[in-house]
Amino acid sequence: MPARGIQHIDLAVGDVKRSLAFYYAMLGGLGLAERYRMPTYRGTEEVIYLDFGVQGFGLRPADGGDYRHYDVGIKHLAFEVDRPDEVDEAYQGCLSVGGKIQSPPGYHYVDDDEDYYAFFAFDPDGIRVEVFSWLNSPFRSA
Repeated sequence: MPARGIQHIDLAVGDVKRSLAFYYAMLGGLGLAERYRMPTYRGTEEVIYLDFGVQGFGLRPADGGDYRHYDVGIKHLAFEVDRPDEVDEAYQGCLSVGGKIQSPPGYHYVDDDEDYYAFFAFDPDGIRVEVFSWLNSPFRSA
């Protein structure tokens, strides 16, 4: 049976409203939208599922603790857009809510003759996010 792909990823965050504001500011103009809200399987909190393209991710309140980049767990989330100007739009949205920028928009892998244009930032909980445009992506549908 063929695989369908990763359907969603849930992020446990320190403040759901703060995280929603961050992700909407960064990606709302590029299609990020709420899909639905539902109680979690524990029944003690709500998870908000967001769509971006054909994938989704959920935001739910964390039980506590701090996220540490490069510790066990997710290293970063990458959001693909169609064009470099959309990367720039997401970057401006990220800046508008005080996103901590790791690397401003620029071309990467130029020595490999690639057109990979991206920026990297950290969300309010320190989770690294990337927004990129890559016309030669081996994952891009024809």
